[in-house]
Amino acid sequence: MGTRPLQALWWDAKGDWAKAHECAQQRDDTAGMHVHAYLHRKEGDQSNAEYWYRRSKAAPSTLTLDDEWQELARTLLQQS
Repeated sequence: MGTRPLQALWWDAKGDWAKAHECAQQRDDTAGMHVHAYLHRKEGDQSNAEYWYRRSKAAPSTLTLDDEWQELARTLLQQS
């Protein structure tokens, strides 16, 4: 799984979207792409977010951003 998706979420929680995005881009796997989707959704770029949700084989989230962050973090921690 790798730690980059978790690092991306950590940087996002610290308020550094650019660093979070940089970490997410370094992983071209399902976890990295899903976090990438979340980050673009948070940015407000819905079309780009939908592209990354499709690549990660996940349905676009309808959760609040906070709830999606928590779900992603929980899932990634369980997989590590």
